Amino acid sequence: MLLNARAVALLLAFCIATITTAFLSLMDDVSQLALLVTFILAFASAYLLTYITLEFFIFREINNIYDVLGKLKDREFSVADTDLNRSANPLKRINQEIYSYASDKQREIEELKLLAVFRREFLADVSHELKTPIFAAQGYIYTLLDGAVKDKNVRTKFLKKAAKSLDGLDLLVQDLLTLSQLEIGQIKMRYVYFDLIHTIQDVYDQMEGKAEKKHVELRFGAGVPEQVWVWADKQRIHQVVMNLISNAIKYSKEVNEGEELPEPGWVEVNMKEDKDKVRVFVADNGRGIPEEHLNRIFERFYRVDKSRSKSSGGTGLGLAIVKHILEAHKSKVQVKSTVGKGSTFSFALQKKKEKEEVAGIE
Repeated sequence: MLLNARAVALLLAFCIATITTAFLSLMDDVSQLALLVTFILAFASAYLLTYITLEFFIFREINNIYDVLGKLKDREFSVADTDLNRSANPLKRINQEIYSYASDKQREIEELKLLAVFRREFLADVSHELKTPIFAAQGYIYTLLDGAVKDKNVRTKFLKKAAKSLDGLDLLVQDLLTLSQLEIGQIKMRYVYFDLIHTIQDVYDQMEGKAEKKHVELRFGAGVPEQVWVWADKQRIHQVVMNLISNAIKYSKEVNEGEELPEPGWVEVNMKEDKDKVRVFVADNGRGIPEEHLNRIFERFYRVDKSRSKSSGGTGLGLAIVKHILEAHKSKVQVKSTVGKGSTFSFALQKKKEKEEVAGIE
């Protein structure tokens, strides 16, 4: 039996009008006309009140609940979230609660799916990255065990190559450990006041040999002061600068043997100071990064040039570590890049306040 608000209202109105008229007929001196008018008035008023109540407060909201359930089954979350306290209708609040609960659960499911995909990709990436140094070291060692160990020159050469592969493996494991500790907040930042210029110059000194091999000039921009004191974790900011400058050198414009360098390569650090922060810019005139890769370069193991990832070296974790270190400093790394013209990475650090004493600070 199909019931709707109109059918139920007609039935209830007829019953109410009949009962009212029957009670009125028990009284003396009540005319037939009065009974008829009573029946009509009772029927009409009961019908209107019942129909409005059922249609607008019950049946319509029940239909809305079915509509929401249908949309949830189809994963269509176009229903706008509303304030559950605004409606006095309990059915409407139930409808809102159902949608709110289901949409929250659906979001959780989508996040779990994304995490599952991320976990699979991460395990695949780790396995791939670990495989190369392990297999290389195995190859050299098994070659020595098969008899090459008797040749002194071959033995020394292969042992050095195996050691280099194991060093790369150790670096990868250390970067993975650092990144994991940063993500879960296990590594606490040890804030001190230090001279950022001195830290950058120290990185330049360490990277000087690598830069010379790639024909890259390391320099400061015009107007950079001799000292810039910041409030940060000195060791971690050193790591940030090291990773950014190393990447800039690594992906500088390449020159084939016998060719002339079309434009001298350079890596330049600039700074822009305001009242309480200093923004650091690490720019280069290297190969640049295509726009479609800019949103993903800070992901673990993500490489723009897959075909040259091994020859370029590195673990693929440097920029991910940079991102997490700066986020721990309540900062954010930004990047602008043009293919063929170079890239600029920037981040902000808290400056030393004017009234702070620098005596005794490294």
